[in-house]
Amino acid sequence: MAARFPRFRFATAAVVCFGAGVLFASSMDWTKVSWAQSTSGNRPAVATRGPSGPEGTSTFADIAERVTPAVVAVNTTRSARPRVQQRRTPQGMEDFLEQFGPQQRQQRGEGSGFILSGDGYIMTNNHVVADADQVAITLSDGRTFKARVIGADSTTDVAVVKIDAKGLPTLTIGDDERTRIGEWVLAVGNPLGLDFTVTAGIISAKGRGQEINLPNSGNFTISDFIQTDAAINPGNSGGPLINLRGEVIGLNSAIASQTGFYSGYGFAIPISLAKAVADALIKDGRVRIPVIGVQVTRVDPEDAGINGLARVAGVKVAALNPPDAGPAKRAGIEVGDVIISVDGRSVDRVSALQRIVRSHQVGDVVPVEVVRFGTKKTFRVKLDEAESVARVASNPVVPAPRPGALTPAAADKIGITVEPLAPELAERYRTGGRGVRVADVAEDGPARDKMLAGSDIVLEVRFPTRREIRTVADLQTVLASLKEGDYVSLWVQSMDPRLGTRLVNLRVGG
Repeated sequence: MAARFPRFRFATAAVVCFGAGVLFASSMDWTKVSWAQSTSGNRPAVATRGPSGPEGTSTFADIAERVTPAVVAVNTTRSARPRVQQRRTPQGMEDFLEQFGPQQRQQRGEGSGFILSGDGYIMTNNHVVADADQVAITLSDGRTFKARVIGADSTTDVAVVKIDAKGLPTLTIGDDERTRIGEWVLAVGNPLGLDFTVTAGIISAKGRGQEINLPNSGNFTISDFIQTDAAINPGNSGGPLINLRGEVIGLNSAIASQTGFYSGYGFAIPISLAKAVADALIKDGRVRIPVIGVQVTRVDPEDAGINGLARVAGVKVAALNPPDAGPAKRAGIEVGDVIISVDGRSVDRVSALQRIVRSHQVGDVVPVEVVRFGTKKTFRVKLDEAESVARVASNPVVPAPRPGALTPAAADKIGITVEPLAPELAERYRTGGRGVRVADVAEDGPARDKMLAGSDIVLEVRFPTRREIRTVADLQTVLASLKEGDYVSLWVQSMDPRLGTRLVNLRVGG
């Protein structure tokens, strides 16, 4: 009964890890997200816009006058060695040519920052000062200081530098969690080499996470951004986002643009997260990252339906990390559980979970509330350190070639075609005698974009009943009892080492 099936598009299998820079890449084609950092070169003309402040609050002019003295310009230099074409050196000429070998060049960068304390501690972005040989700070009064990097954290893109000065003006730290979408904000920084520029806009969105990603920053990267339409351009990185009370609520970090310059959206790291990281860097010079030991993804309508959730919210446990010895595993959390709260605070998206966990310390014990097939359960999880989790989990898996096809049978209710699992594959993937291989996935069936043809092995049915799948007939027997609109949950192992085992929730006829 197998019909024509298109090439599989496995969009939802990508797992959001704790863990992803120099460039952002949006998941949508209309925009490119990049750092709001400037390097020397030609600069385009700057478009200006100037909305008025609402009545009954401090004017934009009052706020700008108050906060600008505590904003700084950050200038960096890095040694860049040009790439040279390898060529054979004539014998006896090595020492001579070495005198004229590739010379190091200085690469300059520009960013922003703001003063945390009167004795010279300054917050900026990690990507502004990363790999810098020299960091110089210019104050609003024109004074310039050499700075040393106290510490930096790539997972949050926060860094702290120190200058030798006393009696410096500082900014008041606000509460970003109390801010609302639509509130006015100001961005202060040094865009495009234009020192101490103030722009205004509103908070466009909060909790931006999966829409934008930070590459090259590790497996525990935090993506929890405040989105604003206040103009943020290269050079704004590390500057403050200010509310109408003159308080810092965010650390400006990136822009969404097709050109790399302002075109409507910028992103700031919530100050509650940035300040906690900065405090740790000042105290210890490093950040201990707490984790609960899970890899998570957002909940889809099928996940919500099978768990009886009133709305599509929460985060789904896609994998345990590490699978056999992590905090979540020890506490009793399972793959497929939907996390709905941590420490009594609601978790509606991945970024919320990341923020709540990062507000705690390694070793803290926090209650984690989950829903498992409609039943609420609470587990007490002792937070581990990310580095120790990464060491335990670093067990590489060697991928296997795709096997030849056997005689397939259709499982039409969920839109897949399955076949017996070849003995050599059962042995290679240690399925314990269980499993049928997914041969094809229908383009208009419930399993589209959720299962991988030729690679996925169905090991068990977990809902509405629990049954091991050892033959094609086993799976067909379970599916025969389901009617239109019912849910089924499959425990699936992938031959792709990046996916491992996971829970796939499907709705019959969905």
